Amino acid sequence: MALREEQVLDRTTRARARLREDAVTLAHGAGGRATRTLVDAVFKDAFDNPFLDRMDDSACFAVNGADLAFTTDAHVVSPLFFPGGDIGDLAVNGTVNDLAVSGAMPLHLSAGFILEEGFPVSSLRRITASMSAAAEAAGVDIVTGDTKVVRRGQADGCYITTAGVGVVHSPPADDVRPGDAILVTGPIGEHGAAIMLARGDLDTEADLASDTAPLNCLLADLTARCPGAVRRMRDATRGGVAAVLDELAAGAGLAAVVDEEAVPVRPAVRGACELLGIDPLHVACEGRAVIVVAPEAAGTALASLRAHPLGTGAAVIGHLHDDPPGTVLLNTAFDGTQPIGPLPDDSAPRIC
Repeated sequence: MALREEQVLDRTTRARARLREDAVTLAHGAGGRATRTLVDAVFKDAFDNPFLDRMDDSACFAVNGADLAFTTDAHVVSPLFFPGGDIGDLAVNGTVNDLAVSGAMPLHLSAGFILEEGFPVSSLRRITASMSAAAEAAGVDIVTGDTKVVRRGQADGCYITTAGVGVVHSPPADDVRPGDAILVTGPIGEHGAAIMLARGDLDTEADLASDTAPLNCLLADLTARCPGAVRRMRDATRGGVAAVLDELAAGAGLAAVVDEEAVPVRPAVRGACELLGIDPLHVACEGRAVIVVAPEAAGTALASLRAHPLGTGAAVIGHLHDDPPGTVLLNTAFDGTQPIGPLPDDSAPRIC
């Protein structure tokens, strides 16, 4: 085990991301390989420190004996209003979930607004009402913020940045091993598919709604019922479940093997993805988490998730294996086993 960890560390130390583009493209915001390269080559290089190097959804640290988690996010979704939600509840839930998957109970959020000249006050009231309702549902307060206004045509209506702090109660062990079970908390791809439908990317009609929701209570119940058995938790936003598993496999030097038939996908989402030629595993969620647990706890974890209203569609979708290291493999019903990586291009930008 120590040798494997040394090998993984050695690969990580030697590999230095190289940004080939001279200018930022939409692909750099889609959550796939281009996003990761931009983050590694520019932001990690500039801000290098032990907290950032972990590349978790939140930074966890101790202050005067209290274990805290801190996160920040920016929201530029287009359109601002979509089936199942809007930029407001998306901003709250996204920040709450980044804290929750770090084993923290969210406490307080901040909100910053960049508004375009001419943006309707009625739309702003609708967004803030949505944020208020989402914060109440998650049990958090929006305690501070900022507002800036830019000239007409410079902000696409409204952008929102949020940050959040929470108290860490049950941090994941962060020690994934071969044999560990991979779970998702519900059907995947609903948010990304709903956004693409709402902005006309799909020449079809479907009953699709975003899955945006706060996961803090769902995940707190899980960690309480499976003490010490939860190895890793991530919310599957940009790049979808595939991006989460790709990062997991690469970081641990293991193979994430997923059974296609076990992955919960609603028929409307699957149909929309087929029209676009995108695998549902690459499509963003905003109310789903990917969880890795010890194999002996998989049944208990699944039962805990399914007992909560937001986890009724939870499923065990695969397991971690020794080989081939650093890969994500999909066991399909017809084609055997095939590799699957993160979203490679800008197929779904501006989804959060």
